[in-house]
Amino acid sequence: MQKKIKSALISVFYKDGLENLIHQLNQLGVVIYSTGGTQKFIESLNIPCVPVESLTTYPSILGGRVKTLHPSVFGGILGRRDNETDLQEMVQYAIPEIDLVIVDLYPFEETVASVNSSSFEGTDAEKEKLIIEKIDIGGPSMIRAAAKNHAAVMVVAAKQDYAALETMLAQQQGETSLEQRRAFAIKAFDVCTGYDLAISNYFNQTHFANPFGQTKTVLRYGENPHQQGVYYGNISDTFDQLNGKELSYNNLVDVDAAVQLIAEFSATTFAIIKHTNVCGIASRTDLRTAWDAALAGDPESAFGGVLVCNATVNKATAEAIHEIFFEVLIAPAFDADALEILKAKKNRILLLQKNTNSPSQQVKSVLNGTLTQDTDFGNFTEWKEVGGRMSNASEKEDLEFANIVCKHLKSNAIALVKNKQLIGKGCGQTSRIDALRQSIKKATQFKFDLTGAVLASDAFFPFDDCVQIAHAAGIQAFIQPGGSIRDKDSIDYCIKNELAMVITGLRHFKH
Repeated sequence: MQKKIKSALISVFYKDGLENLIHQLNQLGVVIYSTGGTQKFIESLNIPCVPVESLTTYPSILGGRVKTLHPSVFGGILGRRDNETDLQEMVQYAIPEIDLVIVDLYPFEETVASVNSSSFEGTDAEKEKLIIEKIDIGGPSMIRAAAKNHAAVMVVAAKQDYAALETMLAQQQGETSLEQRRAFAIKAFDVCTGYDLAISNYFNQTHFANPFGQTKTVLRYGENPHQQGVYYGNISDTFDQLNGKELSYNNLVDVDAAVQLIAEFSATTFAIIKHTNVCGIASRTDLRTAWDAALAGDPESAFGGVLVCNATVNKATAEAIHEIFFEVLIAPAFDADALEILKAKKNRILLLQKNTNSPSQQVKSVLNGTLTQDTDFGNFTEWKEVGGRMSNASEKEDLEFANIVCKHLKSNAIALVKNKQLIGKGCGQTSRIDALRQSIKKATQFKFDLTGAVLASDAFFPFDDCVQIAHAAGIQAFIQPGGSIRDKDSIDYCIKNELAMVITGLRHFKH
């Protein structure tokens, strides 16, 4: 339905780009209503303008906080042109029809950025006052009203659309179609949504109370961009962030997995985390060698990962890890020259870990409720050698190492280790044999010799097929919690083939 624009309400913060449109509306004979700075701007162009105050019979009051919030304004915007009662009431109360609303919003986000910049001088109270005054009330209300009544009203809520409106009015002699008004209404609602979200984010980051009694930080988004994410906690108690962008939802989840894993090791260890699973880890006598071995375990998966170590990052290690793309690096200390190298990429997140204490309980949300459990501390409750031979000293070290690594993989999980280096892993599989096949495939993909390697399983072997397949690939020693009604099958196979097997009595499911 075509609609002729006969009147317009214009109230904008930014006047740039508006002049041509004002002249065009005047040439089309459109009656222009305005107020405040916009009114003065229009009058400076020698264009006639009706003050909004002449409609409301009220001046701008409360320091400009109340100017357009009046039935004479909103009635003119919201009045239904096809509703006889609305039209009669508009005549009765001398409310003019308003066909076009051009309104932009106070620059809230720009003000927040400005007062939070290093160049701004002022107290927190002064900053807050400036920000509060840039929360627009009348603007969003007029935009929403016009967008709601787009059957009769055209709304323009951003200066970027001035040119499109000019073209439309020129081509259609001042008329707009229902489809055009609807398209602009959708844009207007999007503007209001973004504006409200910016205000909500600001207050969510600055208010003092929340249900968890901890600092609340609104994140850029959740696991995916369409999901809102919030972090309740005081990350500064655990880390000093030395470089990089804000930690995201996924970063925080991976960082949590990384610090839980690295806390298990006292020897110099480097680990690489991807989607909460460890894809590379090794313990060595020096950090650079530990990094090289961890990366070699799965250099493909390391791309974009979270790195963690338990020793000071020196220049040699920094130079090595600087060569790959990663999101986060966590360490207990950094040498100055190492830090200089790593800070070369401004978005790279560098975290100095101050606190290594693990929480005693874990919390998870399920089915609109909350699960809590004790943290899975420990490696094994018993060390029961049940195979065809005892594990030797080297194998024992690898078995202990592998069992810890497997504990931090999503179930079903298998970890293959040789010389305190993860050389293959299978995780998050729906069967243990699939996890085993995945781990062997990973090891062979990166040219590891499995002869003499050890295997850890996060839960018992339901049959002896896993032991047989692993043995055929070169595995010589196994560690598992035991507890299957068919444990004897796997044990008998190890006895028959002189393989070492350790039963720990401690399952490490990770769901």
